[in-house]
Amino acid sequence: MTAPRTALTLSRRVLLAGAIAATLPRRLHAQTKEAPMRIRCTFADQEFVVRLQDSATSRDLISMLPLSLTIEDFSTNEKIAHLPRRLDEGGLTDYDDEAPGDLCYFRGWGNLAFFHGDYSYRGDLIRLGRLEGGTAPLLVRGTFPLRIEPLS
Repeated sequence: MTAPRTALTLSRRVLLAGAIAATLPRRLHAQTKEAPMRIRCTFADQEFVVRLQDSATSRDLISMLPLSLTIEDFSTNEKIAHLPRRLDEGGLTDYDDEAPGDLCYFRGWGNLAFFHGDYSYRGDLIRLGRLEGGTAPLLVRGTFPLRIEPLS
Protein backbone atom coordinates (compact mmCIF):
# COMPACT_ATOMS: atom_id res chain seq x y z
CA MET A 1 0.00 0.00 0.00
CA THR A 2 2.95 2.33 0.43
CA ALA A 3 3.95 2.09 -3.23
CA PRO A 4 0.81 3.74 -4.61
CA ARG A 5 0.98 6.45 -1.96
CA THR A 6 4.64 7.20 -2.84
CA ALA A 7 3.79 7.31 -6.54
CA LEU A 8 0.90 9.66 -5.82
CA THR A 9 3.16 11.94 -3.72
CA LEU A 10 5.80 12.03 -6.46
CA SER A 11 3.19 12.75 -9.11
CA ARG A 12 1.91 15.72 -7.11
CA ARG A 13 5.45 17.04 -6.67
CA VAL A 14 6.20 16.66 -10.36
CA LEU A 15 2.92 18.36 -11.25
CA LEU A 16 3.58 21.23 -8.83
CA ALA A 17 7.16 21.69 -10.06
CA GLY A 18 5.94 21.74 -13.67
CA ALA A 19 3.31 24.36 -12.87
CA ILE A 20 5.87 26.59 -11.16
CA ALA A 21 8.35 26.19 -14.01
CA ALA A 22 5.69 27.02 -16.58
CA THR A 23 4.82 30.34 -14.89
CA LEU A 24 8.39 31.41 -14.13
CA PRO A 25 9.32 32.74 -17.60
CA ARG A 26 6.12 34.79 -17.73
CA ARG A 27 6.82 36.28 -14.33
CA LEU A 28 10.38 37.17 -15.30
CA HIS A 29 9.14 38.71 -18.56
CA ALA A 30 6.52 40.74 -16.71
CA GLN A 31 9.18 42.08 -14.33
CA THR A 32 11.36 43.11 -17.27
CA LYS A 33 8.47 45.01 -18.87
CA GLU A 34 7.81 46.90 -15.64
CA ALA A 35 11.29 48.45 -15.66
CA PRO A 36 10.98 51.50 -17.91
CA MET A 37 13.55 52.23 -20.58
CA ARG A 38 14.74 55.79 -20.18
CA ILE A 39 17.32 57.89 -21.98
CA ARG A 40 18.99 61.18 -21.11
CA CYS A 41 19.36 63.79 -23.87
CA THR A 42 21.70 66.76 -23.45
CA PHE A 43 22.30 69.78 -25.69
CA ALA A 44 23.02 73.51 -25.20
CA ASP A 45 22.98 73.28 -21.38
CA GLN A 46 19.57 71.59 -21.64
CA GLU A 47 18.96 68.12 -20.24
CA PHE A 48 15.81 66.04 -20.43
CA VAL A 49 14.73 62.46 -19.98
CA VAL A 50 12.61 60.41 -22.36
CA ARG A 51 10.64 57.40 -21.13
CA LEU A 52 10.65 54.94 -24.03
CA GLN A 53 7.90 52.53 -24.98
CA ASP A 54 8.83 48.86 -25.13
CA SER A 55 9.09 48.18 -28.86
CA ALA A 56 11.56 46.75 -31.35
CA THR A 57 12.32 50.28 -32.57
CA SER A 58 13.02 51.64 -29.07
CA ARG A 59 15.18 48.64 -28.18
CA ASP A 60 17.18 49.16 -31.39
CA LEU A 61 17.76 52.80 -30.45
CA ILE A 62 18.93 51.72 -26.98
CA SER A 63 21.37 49.27 -28.59
CA MET A 64 23.11 52.19 -30.35
CA LEU A 65 23.73 54.24 -27.20
CA PRO A 66 25.58 56.31 -26.32
CA LEU A 67 25.20 58.56 -29.35
CA SER A 68 26.68 61.93 -30.28
CA LEU A 69 24.44 63.58 -32.88
CA THR A 70 23.36 67.04 -33.98
CA ILE A 71 19.93 68.40 -33.04
CA GLU A 72 18.36 71.14 -35.14
CA ASP A 73 15.07 72.97 -35.59
CA PHE A 74 12.67 71.63 -38.18
CA SER A 75 9.40 73.32 -39.06
CA THR A 76 7.68 75.13 -36.21
CA ASN A 77 6.89 72.19 -33.97
CA GLU A 78 9.90 69.88 -33.75
CA LYS A 79 13.62 69.34 -33.54
CA ILE A 80 15.29 66.52 -35.46
CA ALA A 81 18.48 64.49 -35.15
CA HIS A 82 19.87 62.22 -37.87
CA LEU A 83 20.94 58.74 -36.77
CA PRO A 84 24.02 56.93 -38.10
CA ARG A 85 21.79 54.12 -39.40
CA ARG A 86 18.13 53.23 -39.80
CA LEU A 87 16.26 51.64 -36.89
CA ASP A 88 14.27 48.42 -36.80
CA GLU A 89 10.73 49.45 -37.77
CA GLY A 90 9.02 46.66 -35.83
CA GLY A 91 7.55 49.21 -33.41
CA LEU A 92 5.18 50.66 -36.01
CA THR A 93 1.65 50.93 -34.59
CA ASP A 94 -1.13 53.41 -35.23
CA TYR A 95 -1.95 55.89 -32.46
CA ASP A 96 -4.32 58.80 -32.03
CA ASP A 97 -3.06 60.53 -28.89
CA GLU A 98 -0.29 62.67 -30.41
CA ALA A 99 1.08 65.27 -28.00
CA PRO A 100 3.92 67.72 -27.61
CA GLY A 101 6.74 65.84 -25.89
CA ASP A 102 6.53 62.78 -28.14
CA LEU A 103 9.79 61.36 -29.45
CA CYS A 104 9.26 59.64 -32.79
CA TYR A 105 11.27 57.91 -35.45
CA PHE A 106 10.55 59.24 -38.95
CA ARG A 107 10.69 56.29 -41.32
CA GLY A 108 11.08 58.49 -44.41
CA TRP A 109 14.48 59.92 -43.51
CA GLY A 110 15.46 57.60 -40.65
CA ASN A 111 15.76 60.42 -38.11
CA LEU A 112 14.53 61.20 -34.62
CA ALA A 113 11.78 63.81 -34.26
CA PHE A 114 11.41 65.57 -30.90
CA PHE A 115 7.99 67.26 -30.97
CA HIS A 116 7.56 70.41 -28.88
CA GLY A 117 4.31 71.44 -30.57
CA ASP A 118 1.18 69.80 -31.88
CA TYR A 119 1.52 67.36 -34.76
CA SER A 120 -0.61 64.81 -36.58
CA TYR A 121 0.21 61.11 -36.69
CA ARG A 122 1.02 59.76 -40.12
CA GLY A 123 1.92 56.20 -41.04
CA ASP A 124 5.57 57.23 -41.40
CA LEU A 125 6.08 57.97 -37.68
CA ILE A 126 6.93 55.41 -35.01
CA ARG A 127 6.44 56.80 -31.51
CA LEU A 128 9.39 55.84 -29.32
CA GLY A 129 8.33 57.53 -26.09
CA ARG A 130 7.59 60.81 -24.32
CA LEU A 131 9.66 63.46 -22.62
CA GLU A 132 9.38 63.60 -18.85
CA GLY A 133 8.93 67.04 -17.32
CA GLY A 134 7.73 69.06 -20.30
CA THR A 135 9.02 70.35 -23.59
CA ALA A 136 10.78 73.56 -22.43
CA PRO A 137 14.29 72.25 -23.30
CA LEU A 138 13.21 71.77 -26.92
CA LEU A 139 12.25 75.43 -27.27
CA VAL A 140 15.91 76.53 -27.37
CA ARG A 141 16.37 77.52 -31.02
CA GLY A 142 19.41 76.57 -33.08
CA THR A 143 21.66 73.70 -34.06
CA PHE A 144 23.65 71.98 -31.31
CA PRO A 145 25.65 68.85 -30.50
CA LEU A 146 23.27 66.31 -28.90
CA ARG A 147 24.30 63.54 -26.54
CA ILE A 148 21.91 60.61 -25.97
CA GLU A 149 22.75 57.99 -23.36
CA PRO A 150 20.93 55.33 -21.37
CA LEU A 151 19.67 56.38 -17.97
CA SER A 152 20.47 53.81 -15.31
